Amino acid sequence: MVYRRLDSCLVIPPSKGRKPKALIKFLGGAFIGAVPEVTYSYFLENLAKAGYLIISVPYNVTFDHERVTRDIYQRFHSCLDSILLSGLPEYGISGAEIADLPFYSVGHSNGALLQVLTGSFFSEKIPKANAIISYNNRPASEAVPYFEQLGPLFKQMMPMMEASPIYSMSQSFSGDGLKALFDVAERIVPDYDPEAAVSLSKFVDQLPSVFDQVAQGISEFKPTPAENLDCFKKLYSVQHTLLVKFGFDAIDETDLLLETLKPRIESYGGKLEKVVLSGNHITPCIQEPRWQVGPIYTPADAIVQGIKSVSLNDTTVLSTTIANWFSTLQP
Repeated sequence: MVYRRLDSCLVIPPSKGRKPKALIKFLGGAFIGAVPEVTYSYFLENLAKAGYLIISVPYNVTFDHERVTRDIYQRFHSCLDSILLSGLPEYGISGAEIADLPFYSVGHSNGALLQVLTGSFFSEKIPKANAIISYNNRPASEAVPYFEQLGPLFKQMMPMMEASPIYSMSQSFSGDGLKALFDVAERIVPDYDPEAAVSLSKFVDQLPSVFDQVAQGISEFKPTPAENLDCFKKLYSVQHTLLVKFGFDAIDETDLLLETLKPRIESYGGKLEKVVLSGNHITPCIQEPRWQVGPIYTPADAIVQGIKSVSLNDTTVLSTTIANWFSTLQP
């Protein structure tokens, strides 16, 4: 996947030589959303091939969803302002061309929640359309069983945890642990980015950060799931919304979101649709296996290519469905 780092965001251009048909803001899920170039590369590459210019905003996991939503909003628009000013000359795209593009957003899992929150917290500079994939926002006590008991436990265990080599590795992201992480990234990302240390360090740093928040006694997300739903009912303002649900996803709450958003969207004459696709909660994160066919085509090559085709099909259908839906909104 071809991309450029700009400030704290990733800018993914459409396929070489193509002018973008629209701009997409992308947010990935909890934890994995910190390294979208690794965890969502195949999905994002497909959207880019369909002609979309993508700005992906990596973020770290936190229990304060309002704070991270506002932070992402500011970081995204700071990045967008930069490319509106200077364009993307290496891709042959001017700032004026970007300014004229329709603006859409895509979010998966926790990123889906954050996109809906963005469309509720803000009334200006929000997308024309939202594609919401595998929405879920369960209370912390359901997301992490026995959560209320974890706070005191972590507080007691923190001295031992801080002395643990695993905890130390996740804080310093150095040595063998970092090398192993880079090895995985090299296998997943075709165009390995030396600057990936920046985002990979953020990915590794999330674990002690979450431990610290739990040890401080945090026992619920902020706002709570119930408060979020109430906010959506009153304030959600995105004109077009596509809800994407997978056939095998035990933690999906798309139907609850549909029930919540429908009266609000009808009140301002918006459009709300839902599709159910083959796949599961991690379908957007499926990656293309890297397999080099030798000078002689063997049965093993045929098997790997067959598995590759099956494993990627659901992700391909997902990206095509979203790209086609966005296309219907363009004049």
